[in-house]
Amino acid sequence: MLTHGILSFLVPALLLTAGVSGDGLYSKKSAVLQVDGKSYDKLVAKSNQVSNLKPAYEKAAKGLDGLAQVAAVNCDDDSNKAFCGTMGVQGFPTLKIVKPGKKPGKPIVEDYNGGRTAKDIVDAVKQAIPNHVKRISDKGLSGWLESNNDTAKAILFSDKGTTGALIKVLASEYLNRMNFAQIRNKESGAVEMFGITTYPTLVVLPGGTASPVVFDGSLSKSAMQEFLDQYASSTNTKTAPKPKKEQKPIVPAEDAAPTPPEAEETAASASAEAAFSSASSSLASEEASTTPVGGATTETMEEASQPTASPDPNVVAEDDPKPATMPDVAPPIPALIERTFLEQRCLGPKTTTCILALLPPATDNEGVSLFKNADTALASLAEIADKHSERGGKLFPFFSVPSRNEGQEVLRRKLGLLGPMELVAVNARRGWYRRFDATKGYGRNAVEDWVDAIRLGEGSKEKLPEGLVVEAKVEEHDEL
Repeated sequence: MLTHGILSFLVPALLLTAGVSGDGLYSKKSAVLQVDGKSYDKLVAKSNQVSNLKPAYEKAAKGLDGLAQVAAVNCDDDSNKAFCGTMGVQGFPTLKIVKPGKKPGKPIVEDYNGGRTAKDIVDAVKQAIPNHVKRISDKGLSGWLESNNDTAKAILFSDKGTTGALIKVLASEYLNRMNFAQIRNKESGAVEMFGITTYPTLVVLPGGTASPVVFDGSLSKSAMQEFLDQYASSTNTKTAPKPKKEQKPIVPAEDAAPTPPEAEETAASASAEAAFSSASSSLASEEASTTPVGGATTETMEEASQPTASPDPNVVAEDDPKPATMPDVAPPIPALIERTFLEQRCLGPKTTTCILALLPPATDNEGVSLFKNADTALASLAEIADKHSERGGKLFPFFSVPSRNEGQEVLRRKLGLLGPMELVAVNARRGWYRRFDATKGYGRNAVEDWVDAIRLGEGSKEKLPEGLVVEAKVEEHDEL
């Protein structure tokens, strides 16, 4: 699996986990990265792959080049089994999307349950890219220009009402180094102020009194990065660095003051002009030249997406949509995917308390999903475990046990557990178990009350039947 924490960019990645034979899932020339438990921490997402998904997955990796990391993990490899278990892999193939979390080192891991075509996968990953591009109108322009004037800003002028994947990726990669905004062509005041005549057009305000500069290269990620690198900085600067390539500064015009679309906006427009004069020594002329660029890259910058965040939360225009909040999803509990893992961790003679989530098959014989209660239970356990981890408290381990684990069938039979989804606490060393009452539902409150009672030694326990606890193996040694 892949996490974003140590990467320089903050875009999501896709990870595929697979159970397959052979030395490698993909060739060295493939666009899909192959990772293991050790190299996971150097990436941003996770995925699981089977041969019939391979062509679509490789095609998706090429389609996401420059936007997200795409990788695969071979869960049949013994060195990866424990890692796949910690990622909550229950079957093959499994696809997961990993996005930056609020705290470094704690990414948000989401199961991907969409279509298995390349387009479905690409669309889902693009939709998951964090949006740090501020949508600006004529009315909100002055406030945005006035804020953080000593830091470079980038504005994408577009004739589309959506924010594309490429500009979102750039805004994420330059987060805290450069603020990004998008202005639509219908905002006549801003368009006239900067002299924009073609769309899309990227403009950089270097900061301080430096003149705005219009980007006249191709709208590819590498070209725009080279341009933006000239002005972005990890520390605030009040003057623009000397460009490596001569760009087109926006030239002042005598009559370039923005014309307010309505009488009541006169004061706001005048304020916008004053703010812009502070941010730049000149305004744009109507004759300022820009280079129109079309093609697939342009569509990538402007494909459908809703804004989810603002680089400057203190400036909000009245007509801006409210940013959606991204939930901080707790890491999934580890899975014991093989019988030996179950016996070693929870059914050995010296093992202490374990909470086991005995998962049902994904569907019944008629194809009806059996996982509704399982999803709720797993989410509840993950949140409880994360809560105690955040507090630095000690808590017995939680594990999920997929139906394909042979040890689950033995445990169910000996304990008489007949429900599709079962939660059970087991302490092999002391010889007891305690079953969760499924009639209370698997919501967090009910599960946490049950866990707390076990933790505090409250409530009755049942005796483990004979033969369930694995006997310790006696090692034989040659006589001296």
